[in-house]
Amino acid sequence: MRPVTVVLTILNEAESLILLLESLAQQSRLPDEIVVVDGGSTDGTIALLQGFSTVIPLRLIVEEGANISRGRNLAIEAARHDLIVTTDAGVRLAPEWLARLTSPFEQPDPPDFVSGFFLPDPQGLWEHALAMTTLPAVEEMGRGRFLPSARSAAFTRQAWARVGGYPEWMRWSEDVLFDLALMNSGAKIVYEPEAVVWFRPRSTWRGFLKQYRNYAYGDGQGLLWPKRHLSRYLTYFMALPLGLALLKRRPALGLALFAASALAMFGTPLKRHWRRGAYRWRALPLIPLIRISGDLAKMWGFPQALAYGWRHRRQTRAYLEGAERQDP
Repeated sequence: MRPVTVVLTILNEAESLILLLESLAQQSRLPDEIVVVDGGSTDGTIALLQGFSTVIPLRLIVEEGANISRGRNLAIEAARHDLIVTTDAGVRLAPEWLARLTSPFEQPDPPDFVSGFFLPDPQGLWEHALAMTTLPAVEEMGRGRFLPSARSAAFTRQAWARVGGYPEWMRWSEDVLFDLALMNSGAKIVYEPEAVVWFRPRSTWRGFLKQYRNYAYGDGQGLLWPKRHLSRYLTYFMALPLGLALLKRRPALGLALFAASALAMFGTPLKRHWRRGAYRWRALPLIPLIRISGDLAKMWGFPQALAYGWRHRRQTRAYLEGAERQDP
């Protein structure tokens, strides 16, 4: 069995870290090493980690000001083993998570990268509606349909080095850029849906809006998905006014177009919600509100980072094409 190092990078995660550390200690296959990079926490996170270091094989590196990419790269550079697993604070791990995530590397033709999966762990009506609206179902996985999340991923040090590590000029969406660089490099990627982490959605509307603004900001930094973002502006600033005008002049046609648009926007989250079976009718009005407010948050965040993304476009392009990582 190949030895494995679990890495994570954190900042002020004292409240959300306990479930992760406890579930790491309860794995059916224990990690051989855990390397944590702290970006300069001031909330008791470091003391918590030091306490757990007597229970699990944990090493702590403090690098004040390190962003997520820098923290992951530091942790991987310090790792003693060549099989790397990433996860995040704010999740709890299924007992078989590490065993299932690493088992493909024991095969005669091992992959370069294994993607696990994350499932919602909602507490109450709001979090349930948020999870159904924003988090993919397991049947939505697959190459080209679901980009692996750093909450549940395993890869070889060689694959990480081949693309130049995580992109340290990216403040958010760094794992998306890392995934795309690996795919462009021809890496062999395997999906393991039973390597599950449980992820609690944001508990407040404000927290959700900030999260989605940050996601879109990361897309702007990497100049990612410009057509997708453009389609939102066209939908809300052009298609919606035209649809309202059509509704006035030809009500039947206008209603038909609005019904088709609503199905396209809300069909998938409504299907997830109905399959889950919780909060049947009470959650229904929240789903379109969450979808629309999330779109608006993304429309706010994406243009804020475009100037930065344009300045770093050559660096991002070289990274995605597999060139050596360069300092910004």
